[in-house]
Amino acid sequence: MDEVAARVAADLPPGVCVNLGIGLPTRVASHLDPQRNILLHSENGIVGMRGLAAGEGPDWDIIDAGKQPVGLVAGAAILDHEDSFTLIRGGRLDVAVLGAYEVSRTGDLASWALAGEPLGSVGGAMDIAVGARRVMVMMRHTDRHGRPKLVQRCRHPVTARGRVRRIYTDLAIADVTPTGFVVRELAPLVTLEHLQGVTGAEVQADGGGHGAA
Repeated sequence: MDEVAARVAADLPPGVCVNLGIGLPTRVASHLDPQRNILLHSENGIVGMRGLAAGEGPDWDIIDAGKQPVGLVAGAAILDHEDSFTLIRGGRLDVAVLGAYEVSRTGDLASWALAGEPLGSVGGAMDIAVGARRVMVMMRHTDRHGRPKLVQRCRHPVTARGRVRRIYTDLAIADVTPTGFVVRELAPLVTLEHLQGVTGAEVQADGGGHGAA
């Protein structure tokens, strides 16, 4: 999934403030070009987060929302939860890159609990999904049982409705549009027919060429 993380990083505009969700999205941090001045936010109270450099020892007083050690860029700010969530709820997050159990064809996000299992903790997921100006999802295309994670309608508890705009998976990049999922890129050796077979809703080609996802 590091290739997918690099692709997400390349798509982030310079100078934006970005929240990286717990799990796979945290890999994006390692692929950001420092010259592009992308500011990473963590809801537990960091603005100006970065991944640890190779060989850099962790400081366990500086962790992200997933309790993983991170570093700080020059000029980083440490906030309390109230200020951090004021930033989120005030619409100051340009982009959120989140993981997901499912995304529906209308952009509904299911990311915090599995149907039929004991409920987990939603954390700041709802606030981030609603508060960010643009929501992108990074995930595997199917779950561990091979079931589609891009679906017609979410089976799992919904985190936020109609918020996801783009999805990056190990098989493709797709946008959520008024007509459903539109494939922008396919991974090498993946055909649209194969993608359709592992997707729980119709996928449409965008009419352009397909490159590596």
